[in-house]
Amino acid sequence: MTEATTNPSHSVAQITQDLPRMIERMHRRFLDVLRIELTRHGINDISPVQAMMMANIGNEEISVRDLIERGYYLGSNASYNLKNLVDGGYVDRQASERDRRSARLKVSAKGRTILEALAHLNTVMAESLLKHEAEARDLEATYRTLRRLERRWSDSIRFTDPEDEGI
Repeated sequence: MTEATTNPSHSVAQITQDLPRMIERMHRRFLDVLRIELTRHGINDISPVQAMMMANIGNEEISVRDLIERGYYLGSNASYNLKNLVDGGYVDRQASERDRRSARLKVSAKGRTILEALAHLNTVMAESLLKHEAEARDLEATYRTLRRLERRWSDSIRFTDPEDEGI
């Protein structure tokens, strides 16, 4: 049973309204967890958001544009954070030979050590969440639900006529 069915004061409309705020709070809490983990490893020259940017780059070599689109970063914010990551030696930036305005990004060896520490943190957190089969099923169902909601919101943006009065 969902909380909406067990608590009559929580309608689906209320849950739909509250969910974006909850997701935002969860994101901030996760950044707090990353901040603590970075501090635990003696890393204080990058922010949790910058660590997330490196995680979005991963083991690939990607363009700045792809990173912005994939991570949903704002251009000026992404530029600032990428400059700090490049200056700190965490990300290698190479200008495109075809178009000098375009650049390719790759996590450096220094950055990979951080990604390995964060991967270990995620493994430890996952193991604690998945100790019980029911919790594992709940987590998988939550993931699928959030993915469907993300697609629904994305479709609403892409396919809604600005002249329409609603979604």
